[in-house]
Amino acid sequence: MPRVPLIDHADLVVSSVERSLVFYRGLLGPLGWVAARRQEGERGETIHYLGGADFDGSLGLREGRSAPVDRYEIGLHHIAFEAPNREAVDRAAAFAREQGCEMDGEPGERHYTPGYYAAFFFDPDGIKLEVVHRPRPFTLSFARGLVRGSGSIVSQVRRRRRR
Repeated sequence: MPRVPLIDHADLVVSSVERSLVFYRGLLGPLGWVAARRQEGERGETIHYLGGADFDGSLGLREGRSAPVDRYEIGLHHIAFEAPNREAVDRAAAFAREQGCEMDGEPGERHYTPGYYAAFFFDPDGIKLEVVHRPRPFTLSFARGLVRGSGSIVSQVRRRRRR
């Protein structure tokens, strides 16, 4: 059964489309994001979409007003891009450092799920990005934990219903 992305696309408003296109193409190209297309937005602006060869999920970039990003206000906290292996995470982190990006977590294992290996950094506009690799498919015991454990989706729904 083919994997289906949970998000079809995400659009970011950036201060410079030209600068962001260079940055995101350099970051995402090695991860397999090789396609690009343009589309007119609802205000007549050009949106540049980057994606895989079949656009099975894409990232849109459009230019807007420059304002500081606060990840803890309502809005986007960060975006995580999937990497095919740990070496790709390491290469993405090296690229980010070469571009002068502020690092927020060097490549390494994290406690989130078994085998979770990620790097965290900020794009040229201060948007937090993550490049992550985790073994797939998850084990059955891990999947059960998502559904049945104390921090599981089911437990969260039950707690909300009790309130």
